[in-house]
Amino acid sequence: MKHAVLTIDDIGSKNTPAIVDYLCEKKIPAIMFAWGQRVEEYYENALYAVKNGIIVGNHSYSHPFFSKLTMEEAIAEIEKNEAILDKLYQDAGVERVYRPFRFPYGDKGGDNKDALQEYFRTHGYHKVKDTQIPYAFWKDMGLDKDIDTFWTYDFEEYLIRPDSGVTFEDILKRTREVDPVLGKSLLSDEDGSHLIIIHAHDETEELVPGYFRKLIDLLIDNGFVFDPPEFI
Repeated sequence: MKHAVLTIDDIGSKNTPAIVDYLCEKKIPAIMFAWGQRVEEYYENALYAVKNGIIVGNHSYSHPFFSKLTMEEAIAEIEKNEAILDKLYQDAGVERVYRPFRFPYGDKGGDNKDALQEYFRTHGYHKVKDTQIPYAFWKDMGLDKDIDTFWTYDFEEYLIRPDSGVTFEDILKRTREVDPVLGKSLLSDEDGSHLIIIHAHDETEELVPGYFRKLIDLLIDNGFVFDPPEFI
């Protein structure tokens, strides 16, 4: 059986409530990773996610490449967003139990990587349970030890933009092709266990209305079961 924990990056957005409604309709648990500046812009939409039981994690304040920051700048990015998320949970009247973090672009901080991992360990951040992930690259890259939340598969639907040359059909086609990291295609991975990313981007919604439904329905139609996020 194919299993996945679903993660949605870059809330808030105009389409955040529609994504939340769809997840609730399908009874799909998920983690949404919040980009602080966008939460400020679409505060009520991010609030809607928390009120509807979505775990909202930290995705930094301004979505920078962390390898281009000093350690002090990196911590400032994290903590500025922490304050926003604490207020978000408080305003929603929901206890903030879990504090997962995801680096923008998967950029773990370059020379500051080890120091940032120690920061997460000593400042109450939570690691998403990943002991079920079977792929060799996960341990080879040390992802089983890192506190931040990486992924096994990114749909990369954010590449669909005017004049990019990337279409929704290209995104679907890639799910059936052999992934160089997995060594198999996403949809043929019969015993897989994944951390999957979709992005809450209004730009994608404008070009492919309901793209998030179509991607999640694709997974459901191909036998994926969405597991509640657990933390270790």
